[in-house]
Amino acid sequence: MNETLQEKLRDQVRAANLAFYDAHERGSLPLMQRIWEHSARVVCVHPGWPILRGWSAVEDSWRRILGGPGRAQFILTNEEISVSDDMAWVTVDENLMTVQGALAVAATNVFAHTPDGWRLVIHHGSPMFPNGRSPAADQH
Repeated sequence: MNETLQEKLRDQVRAANLAFYDAHERGSLPLMQRIWEHSARVVCVHPGWPILRGWSAVEDSWRRILGGPGRAQFILTNEEISVSDDMAWVTVDENLMTVQGALAVAATNVFAHTPDGWRLVIHHGSPMFPNGRSPAADQH
């Protein structure tokens, strides 16, 4: 794949990824529904939650999260986008600002290219330790 096409695909994936965070910030279930693929293969791991498999479970989680009282603003850093054929993945640090304070989450978002464009099929978020070091790492 030539570099121009690769960059065009990365731009499309970046736009889809930003649409995901925009839907979250706006608290909009319809926007969130638009970015996800509605299939049995979707997977979502919210920080601290068990693995959710299938669109029904994932959609229900977003219905509960977005219907809640709190809103978060995302500052995305350390973004890397890779595209291979009809799949793409974005690794990014989510710096969330909420009324309760700040939280950093390392996230991976996997997109599949469909006739309707790039659709999210996997979101995995893991909370990060302050200073990037696990307390367990200090015990060695």
